[in-house]
Amino acid sequence: MVLLDLKYGFVNNNLYNYMLTQPKKTKYKKIRKGVLKKLEYKMNSLNFGTVGLKAIESGIILLNQLEAARQAINRKLNRKGKIWIRIYPNYPITRKPVEVRMGKGKGQVSYWGAKISGGTILFEICGISKDKAIYAFNSGSSKLPIKTKIIF
Repeated sequence: MVLLDLKYGFVNNNLYNYMLTQPKKTKYKKIRKGVLKKLEYKMNSLNFGTVGLKAIESGIILLNQLEAARQAINRKLNRKGKIWIRIYPNYPITRKPVEVRMGKGKGQVSYWGAKISGGTILFEICGISKDKAIYAFNSGSSKLPIKTKIIF
């Protein structure tokens, strides 16, 4: 029996917990690239936890990078405290097969990512000491492709 806990974006099963890897439904299968915003003014403050990891520059974080950072943070916390992931990979990234000629349309969706603007809160933690949170966030931020800083 699988229980969906969509409030936190996780699927709870009796055997394991894992993050939802892609949106269940999208309006369009493929999305144009667009332009990344430089700064974020809405998701730039802590809402849930006491310590947070904030993006300094804008970029795209892929699903496997986000999951690697989450696992590294959880490992350093020894599964104590509560962690919130404030971003979700809802941006499809397409690739064409190797050695295919130019033209003939856009490629298939190969993986998912999240567009991040500078100032966006990526992770939040509460229930542990600040020095342990800093230790965990330093480990998790090394898995991400953008510059980050720790805020209180």
